[in-house]
Amino acid sequence: MTEVPGMWLPTWGLVTTRLLELRKRRGLMIAVAVLILALPVLVLGLRLIFHAVDPKTYGPAGSPGIFGGIVNTMAELDFIAAAALGTAAGTTDLTDGMFRHLVVTGRSRLALYFARIPAGLAILLPALALAFSAICLVTSYAGVPQPTSISVGGVPVPANLDQSGLGTWQREHSRQAANAFGPEQSMGSDYDQYVSAELSGENPAVNEMVKIGLWLTLEVGVAFTVGLGLGTLLGQRTVSTILMIALVIIITPILADHVIPYFIDGQRLDVGIALDQLRPAGLASGARDAGGPRVLFGGRGVLQIPPMPTWGMISVVVGWVVGWTGIGAWRMATRDA
Repeated sequence: MTEVPGMWLPTWGLVTTRLLELRKRRGLMIAVAVLILALPVLVLGLRLIFHAVDPKTYGPAGSPGIFGGIVNTMAELDFIAAAALGTAAGTTDLTDGMFRHLVVTGRSRLALYFARIPAGLAILLPALALAFSAICLVTSYAGVPQPTSISVGGVPVPANLDQSGLGTWQREHSRQAANAFGPEQSMGSDYDQYVSAELSGENPAVNEMVKIGLWLTLEVGVAFTVGLGLGTLLGQRTVSTILMIALVIIITPILADHVIPYFIDGQRLDVGIALDQLRPAGLASGARDAGGPRVLFGGRGVLQIPPMPTWGMISVVVGWVVGWTGIGAWRMATRDA
């Protein structure tokens, strides 16, 4: 694309320049790489080594529990990494004293802003793809064999049954079915319980891994664009980063864990809650159930408020992305040079 003075769409050259500016910040790049890559590399690497050295003592490196635990924790760390990179991208020109020089070149301020989005994602998405691919490969090829039965209420039930197959098994094993699902059985709720137990006990299927990967990509994209908008608005990287971290580890856990009287719709406006409700089923089983373990920071993945409709989730996520992008672009366009 040929650059035209005043054109709001960023050119390829402008995007690569923004990318180079971010990559030159070695401390930031190291922090992003550590947050995204360190957990799966360390956990899976050590499990592979231990299993190779002493397979009798240490089980296979991959398992459904390890997969869910790592990915649920990655969702937290990746959100923070993307938000930190976004706030840095939104403030780099100001902190380097280059904003005035960029403006006097005649480039559109909107183009200067929008160029930061593909530049930041070009750093985040390859790192995320590398980390998630490693988890999927270890889980698929160095994990436990798929079980032939699953435990529901302590009772072994054959795996891979559809709803009619589960109904047939319940009729043929009425006493075991009563112990597994309770005496008052509803086919719909029983099958939901069965599927939940199946997801927690089996390695995710390929299509489920794809869904999880897309959900992580959405998380990273939302975190980066919100961080970029907030950083551009405030013009201070440290304050913006602290606010984004507070959203993840303080605000969202509080809003997700308790129903605040007369404020349920306000709670649902938190983008973390909307993303949490979009969490694929293969990961939702790794979140806190009754008495189950918490995920990192205790908030994400433990949604304890009534869910919102699908259109509500989509509206909240799109609203945050479009809203903060508009705020950031407006602040870039109106900031004194």
